[in-house]
Amino acid sequence: MQIRCVVAGCSCAVLLGTAGIISAASLSHADKEFVVMAATSDMSEAHEGQLAENQATRADVKDFAKTLVQDHTQSYKELAELAAKKGVSVPRGIDTAKNKTIVQLVHSSGKQFDSRFIQDEITGHRRAIAAFKREAKRGQDAEIRDYAAKMIPVLESHLHEAEKCAHPAARS
Repeated sequence: MQIRCVVAGCSCAVLLGTAGIISAASLSHADKEFVVMAATSDMSEAHEGQLAENQATRADVKDFAKTLVQDHTQSYKELAELAAKKGVSVPRGIDTAKNKTIVQLVHSSGKQFDSRFIQDEITGHRRAIAAFKREAKRGQDAEIRDYAAKMIPVLESHLHEAEKCAHPAARS
């Protein structure tokens, strides 16, 4: 477990470490799994968004990708802070070579890339919304429940934007 002292010259690392261990031990297994899943998802979404910013052919897809990068990067930062407070370790990176979606996107181009990216975003955001709603309703830790509830409108907005990109003729 890594212990970081936020205040310069702080000599209470042992105290902070103990508080983190107690907090992590008090979190339910489901809450811990949610935190790790959400952090991994944020990193994947931000990475996929960066790919789309560079590889997408349509301006609306590039704009959506930029939003994903910003929102999921911010979400990861907030979640990492909450996880640290709760004594939960979150992944600090993803193995892009083992992420099937990323591998497929890397090997796609043109209209195929745009289509695959948007369909993956629709599917991924539907799953994420379901998981976040479950956590917001059933999570044991109030702060993690609040985080999940706060993120649902953001994820729903992403889903809405992805669906609009999937049907460009219907854009208003």
